[in-house]
Amino acid sequence: MKEGPDITRIGAMIGDPARANMLTALLAGRALTAGELAREAGVGAAAASEHLRKLEAVGLIARLKQGRHHYFRLAGDEVAHMLEAVAGLAAHHGHLRNRPGPRDPELRQARVCYDHLAGTAGVRIYDSLAGRGGFALTAERIDLTDGGRARIAALGIDLALLEAKRRPLCRTCLDWSERRTHLAGSLGAALLDRIIALKWANRAPEGRAVLFSAAGEQAFQDAFPLF
Repeated sequence: MKEGPDITRIGAMIGDPARANMLTALLAGRALTAGELAREAGVGAAAASEHLRKLEAVGLIARLKQGRHHYFRLAGDEVAHMLEAVAGLAAHHGHLRNRPGPRDPELRQARVCYDHLAGTAGVRIYDSLAGRGGFALTAERIDLTDGGRARIAALGIDLALLEAKRRPLCRTCLDWSERRTHLAGSLGAALLDRIIALKWANRAPEGRAVLFSAAGEQAFQDAFPLF
């Protein structure tokens, strides 16, 4: 590629298995230490430090300092969208792990994608809003209609506060397990926070899974009915 953005450096970074495991762990939205990421990657401390240096150099992760401790997180939601899209492409072409983990069904049902809800539950939010006229879609952007705004306000979310931020209110993200769209942006993040605040679900102690209670699952389905 002689002109335009150079995708080779990004490709090389995510193409390494150890670094891919680190990035996937950071999709949970939590900042992790080098030691925690070394365990996720299955490498020693020195190798982990070198991998993290490379990821930081190309802008995929950011370092946070808290006293003497250093933590790492994804550099932003654009990185999360890119990783989720690549995971979807891999799943579509059958590039899957040989031994699915015990939490795979939970991850497919509901999981954190950086700071918003993904999986079957995440797609349901998007489908419910879209199917009932909640979105105004153009080729360039996605906005809430008046009806969509009313539904979000009814959940106790302050849209004016979200719209005051520089981050887009609504953004689409390709879901790797459903191979369809879920909702990202500041609204996607606010919806996940609200679901947890309402105690419909909780995040698993480790990893990315979001676990709904039976009552929470029913409340969630009532709030986001399908056609």
